[in-house]
This record gives sequence, C-alpha cells and structure tokens, in this order.
Amino acid sequence: MLRAADGSLSSLVFEGAAELLAQEPRPAVLAIDVPIGATESGPRRCDVEARALLGRRASTVFTAPVRPVLAAASWDEACAIRERIEGRRMSRQAWGIVPKVAEVDRALRRNPGRDGWIREVHPEVSFATWNGSPMRHRKKGIEGRTERMELVASYFGSPAFAGVRARHRAGDVAADDILDAFAALWTAERIARGEAATLPAEPPTDRFGLRMEIVY
Repeated sequence: MLRAADGSLSSLVFEGAAELLAQEPRPAVLAIDVPIGATESGPRRCDVEARALLGRRASTVFTAPVRPVLAAASWDEACAIRERIEGRRMSRQAWGIVPKVAEVDRALRRNPGRDGWIREVHPEVSFATWNGSPMRHRKKGIEGRTERMELVASYFGSPAFAGVRARHRAGDVAADDILDAFAALWTAERIARGEAATLPAEPPTDRFGLRMEIVY
C-alpha cells in the first residue's frame, strides 16, 4: 500500500519479500509485518513488550524465530533446532512464517543500509496506538472488521477501503489483510513525519546489527 504526495492510494501484491524490497522507485519508508533481527535464544524484547501493550489482543503477536531456526529446511529440522536451544518444539503456525523471515533477513544482511528505511511493524500494535487502546474484537470477525474500517475511513477517507478492495479479488487478498496494510501505511507515514515510537524504546540489535524493534 502506498499513498502518493497527492493523496492517491495504490496497492500491489508481491510474490515474495525479495520483489517487495527491490521495488523501484524506492519508497521513503517501507513498513513490513515481518520480524527483522533475531535472537540466538529466547524471545525478542519487542515481542514481549508488544504482548504487554496489546492485552486482550496479545495472542496476535507470534514469537519470532531464533536465528538458528532460519537455516532449517523443514519443520522437523526447525523443531529439532529449537528443542536443542530452548527445550521446546516449534508450532506449524510459527514455522509457516520462517521462510519469509529468512528471506527478509538475507536481504537486509546483504544490504545493511536497508534497515534504515525498511522498518518492522505489527498491525495490531499500530491499530491499538491509532485507536488509543487495543481493538475490542478479533480482526477476522464482523465486529473487528467494522472497528478497523472506521479507523481507516477516519484517516484515509471513506472510499479508501472500497477502492483497494475493488482492485484485488477476495480469493487473493482477504479483507483483514487490506486493513493490516492500511495499519502499516498509517505507521509508515508516522515514521516519515518523525512521530513514530518503538518497542522497546531503545531497541537492541542482533549479532548482525539489525534492530530488533516494532515501530508504531
């Protein structure tokens, strides 16, 4: 999702993270809902703080994979690695995001300067900040969709969601994915204006120098 200087919105669906990160012309800020930076063991502080901030929506924050897991070629291998390091296996849901995390990680490590304009966001953290408190309902339900759409309409204009919805088939892009993209765009504009904050307030870096943070 991109908003041009004249206020017009555009939206594209990318096949993978590499294509997204290589787009030209390069956006001023690229906010992505993919973990950046990885610990060698244990949770990232930003994930812990995001759960605390979200309260009733805390379950929407997945634990980012530890760095050794990013090299795994299968769920079984990932489970064995995590069990050796942390004494527990990995859920299939958590394994599902590992390829995207690894792809973004490789891209940022090959191009260290990119982490200055590619920033990690979490839609529910953004929505909670936008709303002034965590959202009351889960995003996939009618009530949750309605309360998020009201925020989008209040900031981007009433036709904004419908305009994006019309450009993408429901079978390709779900309504909650469009709403999450609006939350990321809302945060990206806060970053561009110098208004954004981070979890934690002073983000640590991983062993490759990547900031482990969630921007909101």
